[in-house]
Amino acid sequence: MLAIAAAVLFFIAFLINAAEISTNDVFTSTNVMLLGLTVLALHLAGVGTSWAARGRRR
Repeated sequence: MLAIAAAVLFFIAFLINAAEISTNDVFTSTNVMLLGLTVLALHLAGVGTSWAARGRRR
């Protein structure tokens, strides 16, 4: 799920850069790209993965 969010952030950064959309200082294409890299790093670190709870053994 985090990889999809990273891909969306990279696509938004690409659109901002390609269309030369003027944004405020917070939502520049570089900042959105860095957010995407952060989300991608969290995905690669295993954050957000769910481990199945172990039940009682019989």
